[in-house]
Amino acid sequence: MIDNKPFAMFFNASPRKGWNTHKMLEAAKSGAEEVGAVTELVNLYDIKFPGCRSCFACKLKNAKTNGVCALRDDLRPILERARQADVLVLGSPIYFGYPTGVYRAFLERLAFPVYSYHYENGQPLVCRDKVIETANIFTMNIPEKWLDEWKYPQVLESNTQTLKTVFGASESLYACDTYQFTDYSRYDITLFDEAAKRAHRDAQFPIDLANACALGRRLVEKAVKKI
Repeated sequence: MIDNKPFAMFFNASPRKGWNTHKMLEAAKSGAEEVGAVTELVNLYDIKFPGCRSCFACKLKNAKTNGVCALRDDLRPILERARQADVLVLGSPIYFGYPTGVYRAFLERLAFPVYSYHYENGQPLVCRDKVIETANIFTMNIPEKWLDEWKYPQVLESNTQTLKTVFGASESLYACDTYQFTDYSRYDITLFDEAAKRAHRDAQFPIDLANACALGRRLVEKAVKKI
């Protein structure tokens, strides 16, 4: 909460600004603002940080990390703000079937300190005092009809399950068959047809953006009910 308003953070794990993932996150952010949230969007490629260093400071008995990674670098203040958030939305393009390396490094640093190896009744005693509404937004070049063949759901949903396990709630939103280049003629590419890509973008991407906006609204509304 910030000034008695729900706080929602959005994390762009794409190296590109103003493109598919970034636009989807901006739409989700706009939806969150429509229902009264204070928001922040972080472009993770602007920050120099590694993934988890396996120092296990967050797993010590009587650890004082309080759910925030102990590593002190440029990501630390962002993680401290995330600790106060009511909504967390991560966005990544899919490269070779997986979210970006920056996405994974961030997820490690964000989630592992909150997760606990101490289990009771089959559940980890996570380091948080509330359920945090979370989501993944994944954008990808492949058409939706290829998702199962390329086994994307199995891979991508494991990340969403991690967020659900650690923060208590999560969901996924996919944007498929995205438009990849400003000028297809400059690139050696025969796998995809540029005209078909453009037509799909013009018809489908506004729907994807509307779905992202609705996601942002929905997560904040769910978070408010729990505050």
